[in-house]
Amino acid sequence: MPTILPIVTGKDTDILHRSTDRVKDPLQSDIQNLLPVMFDSLRAANGIGLAAPQIDQSIRLAVVEVENERLVLVNPKITSFSREKILFEEGCLSLPGQFFLIERSERITVRYQDETGKEKKRKATGLLAIVIQHEVDHLDGILIADRYERDKRKRRT
Repeated sequence: MPTILPIVTGKDTDILHRSTDRVKDPLQSDIQNLLPVMFDSLRAANGIGLAAPQIDQSIRLAVVEVENERLVLVNPKITSFSREKILFEEGCLSLPGQFFLIERSERITVRYQDETGKEKKRKATGLLAIVIQHEVDHLDGILIADRYERDKRKRRT
């Protein structure tokens, strides 16, 4: 029976600022057992994306449930970003009650392994593209608060 894990919160929490380790084998039982727990934890928090560091696991694993689509992203890497940008007010389960206007690419291509270990390549647009970029940021130790501050500094220069 899957359980619901607490979401790691706080702008200064160490694990949320660490780059994650690659998942060696998506078929390992600990990874397979973690997936339903991640989806249950995501739903319980009313989220649309959850990265492993948000449940205190420093591994390159994220789950997304958006627009009637459910994705498991193991070792995701965004391989292309469109030049067209979109401004979107993003929230984060790890920063409850905080929202930031973030600039993201409107379209991306992401390479990843799915829950069966199969290599996948996927193009995403709109909200799905935003959520994937947000979760990959988590896997790289970047919070939306950090990205917002970085973007704000860029706009000033």
